[in-house]
Amino acid sequence: MTTVTERDLTPIRDALGPLRDREQVAARLLESSARHSFDPDRELDWDAPLEEGKWFWPPELVSLYDTPLWRRMSGEQRMDLARHEAASLASLGIWFEIILMQLLVRHIYDKSVTSNHVRYALTEIADECRHSMMFARMIQKGGTPAYPVPRLYHNLARVLKTVSTTPGSFAATLLGEEILDWMQRLAFPDERVQTLIRGVTRIHVVEEARHVRYAREELRRQMVTAPRWEQELTRLSCGEAARVFSVCFINPGVYGNVGLDRREAVAQVKASGHRREVMRSGAGRLTDFLDDIGVLRGPGRRLWKSSGLLA
Repeated sequence: MTTVTERDLTPIRDALGPLRDREQVAARLLESSARHSFDPDRELDWDAPLEEGKWFWPPELVSLYDTPLWRRMSGEQRMDLARHEAASLASLGIWFEIILMQLLVRHIYDKSVTSNHVRYALTEIADECRHSMMFARMIQKGGTPAYPVPRLYHNLARVLKTVSTTPGSFAATLLGEEILDWMQRLAFPDERVQTLIRGVTRIHVVEEARHVRYAREELRRQMVTAPRWEQELTRLSCGEAARVFSVCFINPGVYGNVGLDRREAVAQVKASGHRREVMRSGAGRLTDFLDDIGVLRGPGRRLWKSSGLLA
C-alpha cells in the first residue's frame, strides 16, 4: 500500500506562490478552447482583395522604422518592407510552431492519455497545426516568398528537439510565443493594417493566450521539481535560444527584396534605439516572469543580455 507523506499533501510553491493543480488548469483551458477556438479557413475571407494603402504590419514595428534609411525610403517602399517583414515573421512563427508541436508530443509521451493535461496538450497541437497553415496562407496571399531561418539554426533546432529537457522546452515555447504575441496585440486593433492581417493576428492572440498559460504553469512546476543540473541547463539553453531568436527574428533577405542595401540595412537595425526598445518591450513581460522563477541567472542571463532582449 502506498503511504501518502506530509510532503505529498503540501502544495508546490515557487517565488510567485503556490502552483495550481495541473489537472484543474488543464480543465479550465479545455473549457476555454471549446468556447474560443477558430477555423481560419472559415473565419477569414481569403478571397477578398487586399486593401490599397493599408499596411501588412504596423510601421512602428518594422525593423528599420525611424532610422536614417527609413527616412530616405518612399512611402511605397516602406509599405513593401512591412509586407515582406510580415512574411518573415510568419515564416519564423511556422518554424517555432513545428518545433513546439514536436516538444509537446515528447512531453506527453509517458503521461496518462486520459488526463486533462494530455488532452489539453493535444488540443494545443491541433491549434498550432491550424496556425501554421494560416500563416502559410497569409504569406501566399501577400505575394512574397517564405523566409526560412538560416540553415545553421534550422539544423541546430533538430538538436534542440532531440535533447531538450522538459523545462527547457517550455522556456523555449514562451520565448517563441510571447514576443510575437506582444506585437500581434498591437497589430490586430490597428485600422491602418490590412483586414486579413488583423484577422490572422486576432485568432492567434486569442488562442495563444491559452498556450502561454499552459507553458507558464508547467515551467513553474518544472523549475521547482527538476533536479539542479536540469535547472542549470534550462537557464543556459534558454539564454542561447534568446540569442538565436534575436538573430533570426527578421530574415535579412527582406531588405534586398525591396531594393535596399542589405548590409547597410542590417547595420542600421542593429544601431537603432527604437528597434532595441521595441524588442525589449516585447520581451519585458516574459523576462520579468523568467526572472521571478529563477531562469535568468548566471551565464544564461548574460546570453539574454547579448541577445538585446534584456537590458
